[in-house]
Amino acid sequence: MGQTTAAEHDYEVAVVGGGPAGTSAGIFCAREGLETVVFDRGRASLARCAHLENYPGFPDGIDVQTLYDLFHDHAERAGCTLVPDTVESLRRPETGDGFVVALGDGAPVTARRVVAATRYDGSYMRGLGDDDAMFETTEHDGETTESFDRSYPNHDGTTPVPDLYVASPSEESQQAITAAGRGARVAREVITDTRVDDGWWDAVADTVDWVRREAELDGEWTDRGTWVGWFDEHYGEDAPVDVDSERFERVRAARVDERLSSYIGPDEREARATAGQARLAGHLDPEAVVAGCDEGDLLDAMDDDRIAAYLDGAEVSAGGE
Repeated sequence: MGQTTAAEHDYEVAVVGGGPAGTSAGIFCAREGLETVVFDRGRASLARCAHLENYPGFPDGIDVQTLYDLFHDHAERAGCTLVPDTVESLRRPETGDGFVVALGDGAPVTARRVVAATRYDGSYMRGLGDDDAMFETTEHDGETTESFDRSYPNHDGTTPVPDLYVASPSEESQQAITAAGRGARVAREVITDTRVDDGWWDAVADTVDWVRREAELDGEWTDRGTWVGWFDEHYGEDAPVDVDSERFERVRAARVDERLSSYIGPDEREARATAGQARLAGHLDPEAVVAGCDEGDLLDAMDDDRIAAYLDGAEVSAGGE
């Protein structure tokens, strides 16, 4: 956790595409602390859907624009920079690693790693590797077309081109929910590779982005020393570095910090639940919210304490304090 961008790059991760796969990848990378940019011109294939009816969590479906707005709000909340521009091409810099990202309107930027997440067009990746392997040619009714070969990336999104990952196009990008899962899967590989570059090793570099209940930390597991012992027992014997080295101690401290910080107490859980529902409500049509609640639910929600708290907040705001 807490990675930062190397000084020689504008971003640690550049995601090309702001649909389900791209925003999912961006959210996971940004939550890791990686400086992440998502390029999206608003042309995601999701926009071709009239009404999304099979995305879990929306029993009556969800209109595409609202879901799209939620994706982008979540990405920005996680720490992503969203840029409404197209990526024209990727190339290697003259010296060093990473990529130079050429944009349709803005000035080029550099990124240490790139995640491709555009369902219909991969032409901007041309020239990075073996184009004959990356693109396939098909003929139909006498016309020849060329498209990105979906079998080119590995299952984890890695490719023969170092530091280039593909979340889409892929077989998993046929539906919004599978595309989002694909983006998360690829992002986890990006995070693992970033950690390895930072001195971690494969056995400890994998991560699960999961917030747990503090109540699950019972007995000795509330003590940091127990986690240190757990790390030594599970990773010390087979570690590729000396257990007394600065590198081992640094990685162990980071991994233990990560595990302990993933647990939150009931007050924090309630605060996050309230904030999450308020954020969601901000994207909904107020009339639809009212129509979706019966009168009893609304009256229960509008108790005297909540009304008083709301009025107090409005008075403070009006007073400019």
